[in-house]
Amino acid sequence: MPHLSTYVGLADHSEKTLAEFFRAVAEGHARAVDIFHMCHTLATMSDSHRDRLAPLVNRYGEQQSSEVREPERLHAEGLAGVRQGDIGLLRDLQDLHVLASLVQTTWIVLAQGAQGIRDRELLSVATDANTDTSRQLTWLNTRMKAVAPQALIVGL
Repeated sequence: MPHLSTYVGLADHSEKTLAEFFRAVAEGHARAVDIFHMCHTLATMSDSHRDRLAPLVNRYGEQQSSEVREPERLHAEGLAGVRQGDIGLLRDLQDLHVLASLVQTTWIVLAQGAQGIRDRELLSVATDANTDTSRQLTWLNTRMKAVAPQALIVGL
């Protein structure tokens, strides 16, 4: 099961990167109180996923490959810091959405693998984390819809 360890590692590293960037966006856009609090809440959700995944990381390992480093590459190059203003917030929310989408598809793949090897614990973690990640994506979509008119039109 060498590729299972790749995806276990990808889930762990992706969730870590997502939590870090949620916190960065929270701090960078702290004047928007809902952004500040919800981003911290959503970061905690990702931390919880990593906590539940930890025993499985110990069981299956984390294969170090270019795929596992992908979230860090996104964080380092694309998510290096938060942007300013409403348009910056919109772009930051989009970046979070891209990363959360990677996290969600990783959980989907892990759930399928868990079914294949009949690992109930991995299936439970992957299914629950996928549900939470859907909530994160729903909030990001809603917040982007709310900020888009202000960001796109007011500057004209």
